[in-house]
Amino acid sequence: MAVPEKSPPPDAIESAATAWLARRDRALTAAEQDAYLEWLRADPRHVAAIARQEKVWGMLDQLSEWRPAHSPRPNPDLLAPHTRNKIYWLSATALAAVAAVAAVVLAVAVFQQAPSEPEPRRAIIHPGPERQTLADGSLVELNAGAHIEVQFTADERRVRLVRGEAHFAVAKHPARPFVVDAGAVAVRAVGTAFSVSLQSAEVSVLVTEGKVGVLAPPLPVGAQRPPSAAESPTFLTAGQQAIVALHPPVATTVPAATVRINDVTPAQIERALAWQGLRLEFQEMPLGDVVAEFNRYNRRKLSVRDRATAAIVVGGNFRADNSDAFVRLLESSFGVTARSEGDEIVLGLAR
Repeated sequence: MAVPEKSPPPDAIESAATAWLARRDRALTAAEQDAYLEWLRADPRHVAAIARQEKVWGMLDQLSEWRPAHSPRPNPDLLAPHTRNKIYWLSATALAAVAAVAAVVLAVAVFQQAPSEPEPRRAIIHPGPERQTLADGSLVELNAGAHIEVQFTADERRVRLVRGEAHFAVAKHPARPFVVDAGAVAVRAVGTAFSVSLQSAEVSVLVTEGKVGVLAPPLPVGAQRPPSAAESPTFLTAGQQAIVALHPPVATTVPAATVRINDVTPAQIERALAWQGLRLEFQEMPLGDVVAEFNRYNRRKLSVRDRATAAIVVGGNFRADNSDAFVRLLESSFGVTARSEGDEIVLGLAR
């Protein structure tokens, strides 16, 4: 019987959050950025811990204005909220110097600082996937942890997906086919868009534009292949997905079909590729503020013209460049209507 994996204790999560903030302060490498995003996705408590630590670090940052020569104890007014044009993060040495008095200062601040209005919540921006533009102009987006190797020749453009998931927008070049190898599966295209996901037991190919050919791995000795699945590619068009088993069954009385084709809806494609693009996370923010954030990333703007609609509290995680999906959520779950007026989508409460 498998022993259930124990969740990390709260102290361990807080320590990890502190360590990640320290790394962020000196700038994350590409590999660290991937690891950081994976850590955030692994447990909702991780996001909350980062928010708590950011708040504490921000308060400690204000102590940089205090000098021991000024007084034996920091002025608690340094911890009162105020507006600044620029944030100066404490160095490691300064942070160590104030750590001993932090608890005292925070306690003083709780009892002595004047009441103030809570600061408005802001959107959390989650960076998009790593993007690579290949020598032929094709664009590759790599999901967290994915890795590719590129081998282009005069006659063929070949990419090996070593691990993970990637989306390919292939530049058209009929004389030089574009082939993605994932395990023992080969995906062949000329000018199209598709994603490939390499897992331990299977490879999935999802076509979002154009047409691709999928060549399944050879069957082991003794296994049977249906006549229709001979050693030739299986072709997929936009809106189709192929699931290819990497370890087909051995000899059996039932013919082995190693490629399974599914038709997928636009909503299913959207969910499958949700990892793409810059994402915005809203935590109990007024719709008016949420709309302002979306409008920073979309040509077609959203508009709210009444206070009641602007005050609706919204939360969730959305692609920054997909305001249409956000509008559909508002219509289905928040009683909001949407109508087009020129280049704007006007939002309002249903009457």
